[in-house]
Amino acid sequence: MGNPISGERSAACARISKFYNRAAWIDGRAEEQLEQVAGWPGMTAVAGFPDLHPGRFGPVGAAFLADRIWPQLVGPDIGCGMALFRLDLPRRRLKLDKAARRLAVLEDGADLHQALAALDAAGLTGLIGPEALGTIGGGNHFCEVQVVDEVMDHTRTDLQKDDLCLLVHSGSRGRGAGIFQGLDDSWKQGFAAESDAAARYLALHDAAIRWARVNRALIASSASEALGCEARLICDTVHNHVVPHSDSWLHRKGAACPEGGLVPLAGSREAPSYLLEVPDTVPEALGSVSHGAGRKYDRSSMHGRIRKTRSDLAALTRTRFGGRVICGDRDLLLEEAGQAYKDPDQVLQNLAGFGLANAVARLLPLVTFKTTGGAA
Repeated sequence: MGNPISGERSAACARISKFYNRAAWIDGRAEEQLEQVAGWPGMTAVAGFPDLHPGRFGPVGAAFLADRIWPQLVGPDIGCGMALFRLDLPRRRLKLDKAARRLAVLEDGADLHQALAALDAAGLTGLIGPEALGTIGGGNHFCEVQVVDEVMDHTRTDLQKDDLCLLVHSGSRGRGAGIFQGLDDSWKQGFAAESDAAARYLALHDAAIRWARVNRALIASSASEALGCEARLICDTVHNHVVPHSDSWLHRKGAACPEGGLVPLAGSREAPSYLLEVPDTVPEALGSVSHGAGRKYDRSSMHGRIRKTRSDLAALTRTRFGGRVICGDRDLLLEEAGQAYKDPDQVLQNLAGFGLANAVARLLPLVTFKTTGGAA
């Protein structure tokens, strides 16, 4: 992974708040990136969370407050986030193999009429196109059927043990990447907040954010229809964006912005996920929290950690919970194996220990859909 792209370092260094202890698995390169970004011009505060890991333009699992806009701290997948839905499908009616087959419809995405109607309802007609709406994308994106294993706080949710949920992790697909690649080189020094370059970027950025939310909703609609049920939104939280904050600009890269005080914390297909309550009582956290367990090993190294025999690859399509994994891309199957990710329980312990979040419910993966083939 590369170092963050930046211009000249400022003489002053922003305050860095680290919300993890010595027991957390933190790659030293990610901490180096955190310190480097803290020295960028106009940077006033930086927060690193226990899912912190190295990224291309700066660490993932962090939030940054600055007096200017740094597009590289949002990255190419503008609007990426996670949405958690409750399904009105009894657990006893979910047949895993049948559900796995039915979820293959997610490869097709939304039909054109549905996509155009969704864009119109979101006020995006004429601003951004419908291509790829309703599709998940590659990398660490997924759509996962989960079962509630335990509810820790009944005052914050009406979920009950054995309820089924749907967790959707996706973003703006190629839209965000196109926006990022279309910027001129001035983005490397950050955009002055009142500049024309900042205004152009923010207009495109905001449209991509809304497109990504529509995308997650359409994915959930297609998945629930395939399963013969309805999906009710619990929360939709963005973790790649920039927003105004206290006369400055708050950048989140792999750091979740709680919706209504709730946020999903994604584990892996070999570990539980959580619904968290985020009280927002620690100003140094910049109104942010971990979005998931975070990577332990980068993608390239995973190819040397797991054998590629037919039996080993087949084993990766089953989980220790008895769940199913639909991923027809062999490389992606290896790179996104459960071993690639940190322990979400350790991440949760760190967050709770620093007063950043409390567990509301624990959910276990049943069917994880990524792709039926090799296309991203």
